[in-house]
Formats: sequence, structure tokens, C-alpha cells
Amino acid sequence: MEGNEQMELVQLQWLSVPEQVTSFKVCVLVNGCFHGLGPEFFFQDFRLVSEIHSRQRLRSASSTDVVVPATRRSSLGDRAFPVAGARAWNALPPSVTSTPSLFSIWRLLKTFLFQRQLRQ
Repeated sequence: MEGNEQMELVQLQWLSVPEQVTSFKVCVLVNGCFHGLGPEFFFQDFRLVSEIHSRQRLRSASSTDVVVPATRRSSLGDRAFPVAGARAWNALPPSVTSTPSLFSIWRLLKTFLFQRQLRQ
């Protein structure tokens, strides 16, 4: 991204298009799945690590990480919503993912992504 475009995004506090699509919108959809919003076939695919019986004694059981489904084809399978959504969600810090409020997570998520965009 050119310098002038970057400065305009910073002044307006906008996310770049890739950040909007790949991170913000996907993570908002995943968060909606945890709250039971949206189509049922979406939120059936997401399970917290803490909900799996065999992983309840691990340190990761206390986190808000989501199980990433295994894929056979890395080019096509990794772009599927359950895989891409779980990876995007797990890349967020716990301060964002542990927020119980649906509306406050939007603000925290956008702030985190905006700061990450400035560092790049």
C-alpha cells in the first residue's frame, strides 16, 4: 500500500480491504456462531477446545481457542469457513476472544486489527 493511502486509512481509522474481509468479517461471523446468531449450519462447525472431553485437562482447555478441522486439500480445504474462521479466531488475543458482549467484541476486534495493520 502506498504512503498516502496508508495515511488516509490511519486518519479515518479504517481497516484495509483484506483486513476487513479476511479478519474482521470472518471473526464477527465466528463470534455470532458462539452466540447462536446466524444459520445453524454455521455454528455446528465450531467447537471450543474446552468442550472436548479428551482435552479438558490440558492448559488449552481454559482458553477460548476453537478446534481447527483437518483438511485434505490445503488449497481448497483451508479456505472453507470452518477452517478459515477457526484459524482467524485462534489468531486473536484472549482479551478479544474472552469478551462476553457481542457489541464490545466488535470494538475490541477492530482496534486490535487496526493496530496490527499499523505495525505491518
